[in-house]
Amino acid sequence: MEADEVTIREQNFHSQVREYTICFLLFAVLYIVSYFIITRYKRKADEQEDEDAIVNRISLFLSTFTLAVSAGAVLLLPFSIISNEILLSFPQNYYIQWLNGSLIHGLWNLASLFSNLCLFVLMPFAFFFLESEGFAGLKKGIRARILETLVMLVLLALLILGIVWVASALIDNDAASMESLYDLWEFYLPYLYSCISLMGCLLLLLCTPVGLSRMFTVMGQLLVKPTILEDLDEQMYIITLEEEAIQRKLNGVSSTVEYQTVELERELEKVKSKKTNLERRKKASAWERNLVYPAVMILLLIKTSFSVLLVALNILYLLVDETAMPKGSGGPGIGNASLSTFGFVGAALEIILIFYLMVSSVVGFYSLRFFENFTPRKDDTTMTKIIGNCVSILVLSSALPVMSRTLGITRFDLLGDFGRFNWLGNFYIVLSYNLLFAIMTTLCLVRKFTSAVREELLKALGLDKLHLSNNPRDSETKPSANGHQKTL
Repeated sequence: MEADEVTIREQNFHSQVREYTICFLLFAVLYIVSYFIITRYKRKADEQEDEDAIVNRISLFLSTFTLAVSAGAVLLLPFSIISNEILLSFPQNYYIQWLNGSLIHGLWNLASLFSNLCLFVLMPFAFFFLESEGFAGLKKGIRARILETLVMLVLLALLILGIVWVASALIDNDAASMESLYDLWEFYLPYLYSCISLMGCLLLLLCTPVGLSRMFTVMGQLLVKPTILEDLDEQMYIITLEEEAIQRKLNGVSSTVEYQTVELERELEKVKSKKTNLERRKKASAWERNLVYPAVMILLLIKTSFSVLLVALNILYLLVDETAMPKGSGGPGIGNASLSTFGFVGAALEIILIFYLMVSSVVGFYSLRFFENFTPRKDDTTMTKIIGNCVSILVLSSALPVMSRTLGITRFDLLGDFGRFNWLGNFYIVLSYNLLFAIMTTLCLVRKFTSAVREELLKALGLDKLHLSNNPRDSETKPSANGHQKTL
C-alpha cells in the first residue's frame, strides 16, 4: 500500500514537472518573438551605459514579458480547442500523453495570473520607473528612482482600492458584499479583474466592427488591385512629371522659407509613394492582379458574414436555451466530447475566426481617431508609447476568449478565473452585447460598401465640395497661395 502511494506521488511529481517544462518552453518562444517585435519598433538610443539606459532596458524587459503574456492569452483558446479535438482523435496515443486536461487548466490559470501581474504591477512599475527622477533631497540614482516608483505604486493601489470599494458599496450595499471586499486575494483581485475584463470586452465591441470593415482597405493596400480600364504607363508618365516638377520647386525654394520646404517635401514623399505603388502594380503578374485580390476580398467577406451569422444564431440560442450562457454549464471536460457540430473541421473554422477577430480588433483599435497617434512606428517609438501599446494589447487579448465565448464563436467553456466573471451570468448584459455586435458590424459593412455610391451621389448633386464624406483625405490641410494652411 505504501509502495502504491509512493508511486502515485512520483507520477504526480513527474507530471507537474513535465507541465511546468512545457509551459516554460512555450513562454520562452513567445518571449523571444515579442522581444524581436518590440525592438523592431523601439526608438534606437545611444549605447552608453548610463542611468537612463538601464531604466530603459528594465522597462523593455517588462514590456516584452507583457507582450508575451498577451500572445499567450490570444493562443489560449485556439490551443485548448485543437487539444480537445486531438485528444478525441487519438485518445491512446503515447506521444500525446503530455497533452491532458491538467496542462490545459494550468495554462488558463497561468494566463490569468500573469495577466493580473502585468496589468496591476509590472506595467505600472515600468511606467513610473521610466518617468521617475528620485525624490528631492535624496541622492540621485537607480535606488532613488526605485523608491519613488514603489511609493507611486502604493499610492495607486490605495486609490484603486478605494474606488472599487466605493463602487461595490454603491452597487451592492449589503453586509456580505462589504465583508467580502476585505478578502483581497479571493474576492477583491478577481472582482477588479472582472471589471477590467468587462472594459476590455466593451473596447473589443467598439474596435472589432470597425476593424472588420477596415480589413478590406488594409488588404487592398497590401495586395495588387486589378487594372480594369487603366493605363499604367500613362499614370507612370504623369507621376514622373509631377515628381520632377516638385523636385525643381524644392531646389528653387530658399532655405529661409521653412514652411514651403516642409510642404514640398511632404508632397514629394506622397508622389514617391504613389510611384512605388505603380511600379509594383506594373511588375505584378496577371494572376496576382486578377485572381489573388478578388479571392482575398471574397474570403474576407465570407469570414465576416459567417461571424455575424454565428452571432445571430447565438442570440436565438440565448433566448431558448440557458446553457448558451457563457457561465451556463461546466462542459464535458477536455477530451471527452467534441464541442463543434462538424468535428475537427468546425474546430479549425472556430480557430480561424478567433484569430480573424483578434487581428480585426487590433486594426480597428489603431483605426479609431482617439488612438491614431498611438500607432507604433518602426525604429521611432518611445518607450512610454511601447508601454501603452503593450497594456492595450494585453487588455484586448485577455478579453478575446471571453468575447469569443460570449458571442458564440466557440462552445468551449472558459476555464480558470476567466469563467468566474460575475457579469457573464447576467442574461441582459450578454444578450445586449450580442445584439450590439451584430448591429454595429452590419452597419460598418453597409457603410463601407456603400461609400462609393454615396460619393457618386454627392458628385451628382454638386455637394462633393462640401466634404460631407468621412474620407480621411478630406480632413488633410492644404496650402494656400500665401503659404498658410487652410482647414475646413
